[in-house]
Amino acid sequence: MIEIRPAQSKDLSALLELESSCFATDRISRRSFRRWLSHPDCVFTVALIEQQVSAYALVTLRRGTHLARLYSLAVAPSARGQGLAEKLIKASEDGARDAGSIYLRLEVASTNYAAITLYKKLGYKQFGLYEDYYEDHGPALRMEKCIHPYTPSGDSRTLPWLAQTTAFTCGPSALMMAMAGLPGDYQPSPEDEIQLWREATTVFMTSGHGGCHPLGLALAAQRRGFYAQAWINNPGPLFLDGVRDENKKRVMRIAHESFVSQCEAAALPVHYEDMDQQQVIDHFQSGANVLILISTYRMDSMKAPHWVVMSGYDDRCLYVHDPDRGDTSTASMQDEDARSALDCQHLPIARDNFNAMSRFGSSRLRSVVVISSAAKS
Repeated sequence: MIEIRPAQSKDLSALLELESSCFATDRISRRSFRRWLSHPDCVFTVALIEQQVSAYALVTLRRGTHLARLYSLAVAPSARGQGLAEKLIKASEDGARDAGSIYLRLEVASTNYAAITLYKKLGYKQFGLYEDYYEDHGPALRMEKCIHPYTPSGDSRTLPWLAQTTAFTCGPSALMMAMAGLPGDYQPSPEDEIQLWREATTVFMTSGHGGCHPLGLALAAQRRGFYAQAWINNPGPLFLDGVRDENKKRVMRIAHESFVSQCEAAALPVHYEDMDQQQVIDHFQSGANVLILISTYRMDSMKAPHWVVMSGYDDRCLYVHDPDRGDTSTASMQDEDARSALDCQHLPIARDNFNAMSRFGSSRLRSVVVISSAAKS
């Protein structure tokens, strides 16, 4: 008799034994299993045959989005051929859907033909390829399924994804994606990432290097031949929430006033008002790319301003490219603290969540920068 149920702490030893029997490399460690068994942002399911754990599926949930990822799936060699994988995947889809996910994504070795056949049977479609993904340097297919079907209505343009290379260059990376996704010959580079930050930085934040000011990003885009506009619901100065040092505040005020003066001198349109979701979509539909300032609180519980770029929309969600992969300098790609590129592209964010995410700080700052390829009157 087959039983499907949530994984429990008492399953740890059986899970480790199962992992060892199924994988020669890329194994989940005891420490990681223990963490996932108590982690709130996952769907962890096991299949039992005669009360013995014979298979498991682990799905991780991306906070603040409607995106889930099949992190790992294993079936004991002695239990194969009984449909456990299919049962676990369907149970995982149900759990992820109940948690609010719209998409379930996965990676699978390109030589694992049986798994690929099963995923295709269940409605998963390939949308990419990772070269040199596994410990043995083998490639992985990237597959995806909408587990909450809907009729898409968004733009299908191709927008490149770029990872920020420092903790403070989300703005430049988002801007490079936006500019590279428009007609023209702009080529992003690590050098330009730093140069854009130098042009747009607020100088300070609560700690460490400053992030990027919306007017600074708009000016930087204009200097590179793009038409830019900025929407800010607060005349500023910006980002002073949480900054206690009065000298830092003084410098940030000077930087803000300088950006305002530069925009006036460059005739760059600045709208001191909110832009609602429909206006964001209208600009996207017109062919522009849109940078949006969000708070990361719903994604990582940190109240930090963060720049993303819109990549699409539908009736339920807005989609964004997020340049932040987490702490890739200290975490391996098998750790949830370091996200794969797959986890950062076309993130579906429900419209009701997005309204809350696109406000920052006690001032409820909202800001959007719209970039177009040609100058407009």
